[in-house]
Amino acid sequence: MTRKAAASIAGVAIVAALAVGSVARSETDSAKGVITSTQDIKWAAAPASLPCCAEAALLYGDPAKEGLFALRVRIPKDYYIPPHTHPNAEVVTVLTGKFSLGMGPKADRASARPIGAGGFMAMPPQTPHYVFSDEETVLQITSVGPWGIDYVDPKDDPRLNIAPVQKGGSAQRQE
Repeated sequence: MTRKAAASIAGVAIVAALAVGSVARSETDSAKGVITSTQDIKWAAAPASLPCCAEAALLYGDPAKEGLFALRVRIPKDYYIPPHTHPNAEVVTVLTGKFSLGMGPKADRASARPIGAGGFMAMPPQTPHYVFSDEETVLQITSVGPWGIDYVDPKDDPRLNIAPVQKGGSAQRQE
């Protein structure tokens, strides 16, 4: 499989995962407007396009469709997202915690810039970047759909690295 084909599959997979509700969504009809209190945010496991153990909550819109959306992502301490790109511009605000953002197709912790609560970043489409978390961090991502994440090295894509697990004496894929 070529790198471009793997990236396309990865992009389609994230859109499909978000479309079927793998992220907690706001109960409010976004066509009428949305007001969400912190206590009303419903966290769920983040899409399979992100490494294990992150959580996400969709506040507005639908990342699988054209149009504006707002998504919160909670990442644990010592979390790492390998170099990746997005098909559309990405605007991120750090709500709580601290993480380090690096730019480029190869991860280098020493050159990653720390960004704490209140920090902001905006990146054009197809800009390679990576993340290291220094503590539990909540990010708010605002972008337009359809949204996707394409890993620079397809081997870093958690959707493609499903390891077989032993169940009842036979190897099965862990979903």
